[in-house]
Amino acid sequence: MTLDQTVRGGHAPPDSSGHAVRPSLGKEAADDAAVVSDGPVLERVVAVSGRRWVVPRWLRRAVGPVVLLVLWQVLSASGALAEEILASPGTIAATAGDLVADGTLPSAMLVSLQRVAVGLLLGGVVGVVLALASGLSRLGEDLVDATVQMLRSIPWVGVIPLFIIWLGIGEAPKIALISLGVAFHLYLNVYAGIRGVDAQLVEAGTSLGLSRWGLIRHVVLPGALPGAMTGLRYSLATAWLALVFGEQVNADDGLGFLMNQAREFFRTDVIVVCLVVYAILGLIADFLVRTLERLLLQWRPTFTGQ
Repeated sequence: MTLDQTVRGGHAPPDSSGHAVRPSLGKEAADDAAVVSDGPVLERVVAVSGRRWVVPRWLRRAVGPVVLLVLWQVLSASGALAEEILASPGTIAATAGDLVADGTLPSAMLVSLQRVAVGLLLGGVVGVVLALASGLSRLGEDLVDATVQMLRSIPWVGVIPLFIIWLGIGEAPKIALISLGVAFHLYLNVYAGIRGVDAQLVEAGTSLGLSRWGLIRHVVLPGALPGAMTGLRYSLATAWLALVFGEQVNADDGLGFLMNQAREFFRTDVIVVCLVVYAILGLIADFLVRTLERLLLQWRPTFTGQ
């Protein structure tokens, strides 16, 4: 076997003493050989120039409503959807402009917002206090939870006649109805949030020397905060729903009053304007709660979709 054959075949030629001698390799060749022998060969990744254009989320979310409005306008313009059944988007926009110009719609919105704010505050305080008493103490649970669960099973809209008898036909029954719906939602979610705190976290806090108040402040309440935020979102939705029913009770102002008047005169455009205002106010309230969640729950990473 020749020297050249020996090297190509992977065998080192023998020296004068009979021992095999490996051929000398350059530094670069030795590095390449080490890479091949140790593992897979790494190749340089070259970045591709250019950037794929991504549609903004707000634009994607607006596609559905825009398509619905266009279809609605086409059906109204073609006569397939009669004006007496449902006014066209153009007519509704013109009516909204008139109601804003003469001050009717802003005044009604302000009155309705005041009712929701007062009812939300009262119902929120009652619901949270009862949830804390029931969630933090077994005695409180025995005294409070059964009664609240019993009252919760009663349709809160069905108590409107009792509220009228007890509180009259002024603002009190409207606010009481909103407060009732808000209190139940907040109670259930705050109570579930407190009882859903991991017991191991409580044991860890106890082992670190936290007092009962320290455990409540640093462990239980932060752990119950996600449930409280969920309850607040449900409570806001319920508050707007209760407002619609409450403003049917001898109201002389507010969005519900406008809707009642429009119903008597078959003004579907005014009714739709009020419904749109309800929806916009609900979206704004939900946005505020989402913002509050991002501020208060920064410590809790969650899945946001892919």
